[in-house]
Amino acid sequence: MKRYLEKLPAELKEIINLATQVSKETNMPAYLVGGFLRDLILGVPNFDIDITVEGSGIVFARKLAKKLKSDLKIHERFGTATLTLCNCLKVDIATTRLEKYPTSACLPVVSPGSVEEDLMRRDFTINAMAVSLVGADQQKLIDPFGGKDDLVAGKIRILHDLSFKDDPTRILRAIRFQQRFDFIIEPKTLALLKDAIARGLLNKVHAHRMRDELVLMLKEKDPSGQMKRLSDLGGLSFLSDKLKFIKSTHDLFKSLDKVIFWFNKNFSSRRKLDTWLIYFAAFLKPLGLARIKMVVSRLGLRKGEEKRLINYYQQSRKIILSLSKRGIRPSHIFSLLEPLSYEEIILLRSSSQNRYLRKYIKDFLKIYNGMHPFVSGHDLYGLGILPGPKYQKIFAQVLTAKLDGEVKSRHQELTLIKNLVKH
Repeated sequence: MKRYLEKLPAELKEIINLATQVSKETNMPAYLVGGFLRDLILGVPNFDIDITVEGSGIVFARKLAKKLKSDLKIHERFGTATLTLCNCLKVDIATTRLEKYPTSACLPVVSPGSVEEDLMRRDFTINAMAVSLVGADQQKLIDPFGGKDDLVAGKIRILHDLSFKDDPTRILRAIRFQQRFDFIIEPKTLALLKDAIARGLLNKVHAHRMRDELVLMLKEKDPSGQMKRLSDLGGLSFLSDKLKFIKSTHDLFKSLDKVIFWFNKNFSSRRKLDTWLIYFAAFLKPLGLARIKMVVSRLGLRKGEEKRLINYYQQSRKIILSLSKRGIRPSHIFSLLEPLSYEEIILLRSSSQNRYLRKYIKDFLKIYNGMHPFVSGHDLYGLGILPGPKYQKIFAQVLTAKLDGEVKSRHQELTLIKNLVKH
């Protein structure tokens, strides 16, 4: 593995060198593992380093965090920790462990184990490799399940026949990795995956765990391919028996790809989009509002996520209708779009080919979004207007005039306010 490690960027080499120092100082064998090692072999850039430690991952993490001067977050239950560096690099550290599943789909019972036992608990052969940072086998690949051969052959393979029964979220992960790397799911693994879906094992997993896996799929480069594959394999029942990835969903995803690209290119200084939420909203569209509410409630989306998604389906039809007409005043465009999130606006633009609507959205984002009057409460007080509900009414009238081009300076706004007060 030496030649792979030599190709790493300098900042990653430095982290691995310091981890090697900590391993020697603590006498705790440490290993590079997981997705970092998989991507290293594939030549895929990955700036999240995975390290597992025989001993105490938390003690190891505290010492490495001190050397790196990084933030440290500890997860006591699983003996894991995450180091976050100022250059956005991340190091996940775990204690080597055994996992036993008391029943299907529940969280495992964890106990200390060797690195070989730690590799045995993992999901797929391509993620079940390790490279020792110290000792006689330093920088040599530990690959008990043929993970490197599967990487070369482009295969997703589970480690044992009960893998999907133990943890059905691996069904979603198998699809995610298959689609991401354009691999195949080897025949026996695919047969067991289909059997697990047919037995309804996805419905046994805690909804929040399914939500997390689903979000990861929707964050992939090609969310359309991810959702279609999940649908083709019959794996959507945990969301709704009525949900399918149909042609109109595919077309909407492709339209979203273009609009999200357009938004990011032209409005890069705006808040970063939650793109997964946009695709998820599009994915649920065939269900209708009542069923969408049930899905959202079951998955336990965060308040802000739920609000954006539900609000879109409650408001979108009315807003699309309003914005599809010629000659809408800017103040009316503002009143319709300003209360919406960027995610909802992207969905609106992607859902309609109406040229007026598309122009209004473009104008709103370029000109009107976030617009405020020049005047402030101090100005109103200076005009002898006492603070109270009247302020809000005056500001709204001034903003409407400003949006519609009737006032263009602070002086004109003050003149307008004086006239409003007189009447």
